Amino acid sequence: MFIRVHPWLEMTVTSMRPDEFDGLVAEAFERIPSRFRKRMKNVSLMVEAEPSPEQLARGRVPRGNTLLGLYEGRPLTRRSVFESFAMPDRIVIFQGPHERLAHSPEHLAQMVAGTVWHEIAHYFGLNEAQVRAAERKRRTR
Repeated sequence: MFIRVHPWLEMTVTSMRPDEFDGLVAEAFERIPSRFRKRMKNVSLMVEAEPSPEQLARGRVPRGNTLLGLYEGRPLTRRSVFESFAMPDRIVIFQGPHERLAHSPEHLAQMVAGTVWHEIAHYFGLNEAQVRAAERKRRTR
């Protein structure tokens, strides 16, 4: 998930220790329905401070934008039972961009939950357009 960064948004309104942010990510993961969490195999959920230049490139992030999260791996819909052992897929949530964009601690928690949901949707095979459509549908409920 990437987002355009405006210079006036570069102030950090919400800042927390890395272990506190890890807790937000863990809470967001726990809110994913168990029927989906149980199907997640060979995937690692990680937190990093900032996206690297390589991650920005892999995520096809246009200049002046940043990443909130990144799914790196092979979506479940493209896997085969005949494949041999594979390294774990990775879902990375980036702390710095979330903190800079959040307006309050509550907004930060909401953003993290949305990003975790977004990246897990990619794990299950949804492309960016499908994820965005599902997010719009979720907001209208």
